[in-house]
Amino acid sequence: MARNRNREEEDASIDMTPMLDIVFIMLIFFIVTTSFVKEAGIQVNKPDASNTTKEPSANIFIAIRDTGEVWMDKRQVDVERVGANIERMLAEQPTDVVVIQADRKAEHGVVVEVMDQVKEAGIDKISIAAEKK
Repeated sequence: MARNRNREEEDASIDMTPMLDIVFIMLIFFIVTTSFVKEAGIQVNKPDASNTTKEPSANIFIAIRDTGEVWMDKRQVDVERVGANIERMLAEQPTDVVVIQADRKAEHGVVVEVMDQVKEAGIDKISIAAEKK
């Protein structure tokens, strides 16, 4: 009888392989479906606006400081290189909206140059970030 009891205990093990397969499939699913947001990397003092809307599908952000510095993907870039950087980001993850976070004291000319570079990269929807009053 002791032999039968030991044999039953050995046969009563739980097979964990199907559960591990499901966990790995879920992990792969979440990695593939996650959208990666390319943040500018700095904080700016955005201007106030009474009518603001939230842009749901934006994942490329460009920040412009009051000194005229342009930041993309947590690094400073030249205004002339904004288009090339956007094309590189679009190759990684396509989008149709770019959000420009310009400081309230940033020069208008720099903002317009950045907008021109975004248009040349092939994106027609440009949003300007603002704080709600």
